[in-house]
Amino acid sequence: MTDHTISPAEQSSRSGRLDILLGLTLLGVLLVMWLALSIETTTFWTSNNFANLLRQGAMIAVLAIGETFVIITGGIDLSVGAITGFLSMMVAWLLTHDLGFASSIAGAISITLALGVLIGLFHAFGVVQMGLPPFIMTLASMYSLRGIGLLITNGATISITNDDFTGFSRANFLGFPWTDGTWFEVPMLFWMVVVIAVPCYLLLAQSRWGRYLYAIGSNKEAARLSGVNVKAITYMAYIVSAFCAAFVGILLAMRIGIGLATQGDGWELQAIASSVIGGTSLFGAVGTIHGPLIGSFILTTINNGANLLNLNPFWQRIITGLLIIVVVYFDTLRTRKR
Repeated sequence: MTDHTISPAEQSSRSGRLDILLGLTLLGVLLVMWLALSIETTTFWTSNNFANLLRQGAMIAVLAIGETFVIITGGIDLSVGAITGFLSMMVAWLLTHDLGFASSIAGAISITLALGVLIGLFHAFGVVQMGLPPFIMTLASMYSLRGIGLLITNGATISITNDDFTGFSRANFLGFPWTDGTWFEVPMLFWMVVVIAVPCYLLLAQSRWGRYLYAIGSNKEAARLSGVNVKAITYMAYIVSAFCAAFVGILLAMRIGIGLATQGDGWELQAIASSVIGGTSLFGAVGTIHGPLIGSFILTTINNGANLLNLNPFWQRIITGLLIIVVVYFDTLRTRKR
């Protein structure tokens, strides 16, 4: 009798091929959307609009990358939008107060990122040590962070007057001739996506910690019996998610030049949607780094194209919602066949 048992190596190779195929499919969908919008409107395929598209999608892309780490473990982080708003306010508050090194650009950024790590530790503590469902833990944190930020500022907006800080978001690095004869410059905000995506890819796809994340999402108890430190790896997932949100909070403060605790409202849903559209399974154990990246720019293209076509903004939400339903439905079918 022939043995049809699939070895771990063969399973990993098959999964890798499926990830590549899904990535190419998503990229093809994105390119078709760009082509259709270029035909429908003369302003889409211009260097100026495309630079704006990259800026708009960059921050959601970073949020989606961090969210993916948590979703792979079978969890969820509903607080990333609130973390972004709260820490955009904190970095603005630090920059506008005379606190020595803490009020310098390097000091304010370092402290803000450290606060992001602490928030991730707090989330993981609630999930791992207290046994709270990730949905409840991060939902409570979302509301609490909004409230703390409003208490600190009394609901006021903090204006950032440091031109070196805000100027970074308007800067560009490298460029090339565009098809309309203009010169396209790649925004620094997009390069920040690369700065986050590369180490996250190495961590998730090229390290044993990444394999442990998938193992936990597949079967937490089996992973524990196999010697995986489930608690430590879960801590890592929530820290990465909160760190990415803190990073986005800094970028947001740079881009708009203000700090306000209510910023980033609804961004957690966009991050989750980008991750799911990119192939991450809400049931855990499935996800990549490139998928959420492409997913975030698919959502951004929908929003950008709708604006250029003067489509009612409410339709953007409807289209996104329907897209999520379709993707999750097929993900459910895929999970049942495992």
